[in-house]
Amino acid sequence: MSGSGVERIAEAFARARADGRTAALMPYMMGGFPDLETSRRIGEAYVDAGADLIELGVPFSDPLADGPVIHAAATTALAAGVTLTDVVALGAQLGHRVPVILMCYVNPILARGVERFADMLRDAGISGLIVPDVPVEESGALSAACAARDLGYVPLVAPTTSPQRMTAVGEAARGFLYVVGVTGTTGERAAQGDGAAALLARARAATDVPVALGFGISTPEQAVAAAAAGADGVIVGSRLVRAAGAQDGGVEAVAGLVHDLSTALTTA
Repeated sequence: MSGSGVERIAEAFARARADGRTAALMPYMMGGFPDLETSRRIGEAYVDAGADLIELGVPFSDPLADGPVIHAAATTALAAGVTLTDVVALGAQLGHRVPVILMCYVNPILARGVERFADMLRDAGISGLIVPDVPVEESGALSAACAARDLGYVPLVAPTTSPQRMTAVGEAARGFLYVVGVTGTTGERAAQGDGAAALLARARAATDVPVALGFGISTPEQAVAAAAAGADGVIVGSRLVRAAGAQDGGVEAVAGLVHDLSTALTTA
C-alpha cells in the first residue's frame, strides 16, 4: 500500500463505505499468538475474509485495558519469547495489504525511546499507533513523533469521559478516534449497553476523524448495531483471539468469523 499512515487509514474507511459496508471492520489480533507463524496466517486470513484494517497487539505483561482472553494470549506469546521487534516485523508483512494499527503499552515504547519507536513503525509501513495507558495530558511527545512521520495516533474515549476531556482527546486524534463502548476491560459481552449512540455522537462532535467502536463487540449482530448507532468502524477482539487459540483450526475459525462480520456489515 502506498501513501502515509494517515492517508492509508482514511482510505480504508472511505473504501469500506464505497464497497457498501455500513462501517469499516477492524479485527484485533495478538502478535505472536498462538505463535508467530500462525499469527501471520491469522492476519492474512483477516484480510482475505474482509477486514479493512487490523489492530495488532504487542504482548505485554501487565495489560491494564485487556480482559482475560487477550491477557492470556499475551502471556502465551511472551512465554514463547515474542518481542516488540517480532510484532513490528509481523505488522510489516500485513501492512502491504491493509493498514495496520499497532496497539502497544507505553513501557516498551519508552524503553526504546519515542523517536526511535516511531521510526520503527514508519519504516515497517505500520499506519498508526494506539497506546491505551497514556492519557492525553501526557501524550504530547508520542503524538508529535507520530505526526512528524504521518502516522495515525489513536487515543481512546469512554462512557466516563467528561465533555472537556472528550474535546481534548478528539482534537489529539489522527486517523480515527477509538470509542470504548463499555466501562471495563476488553471481553465478550452478551449485549451492548444502551448508550452507544449517545456516546458515539459525543465523540463525533469532538473530532474531525472517523470514530470506531470497540470493547465487547463479538457477534455480527453487535457489529451491525454498532454501525447503526453511528460507528464509522467496528473493532472486534476477544472473540477472535479466543478462536485463534483453538486446537482444532484457529486460522479457519477466525476466517469464518471475520467473513460473517464483514458480510453482516455489508448486507445491513
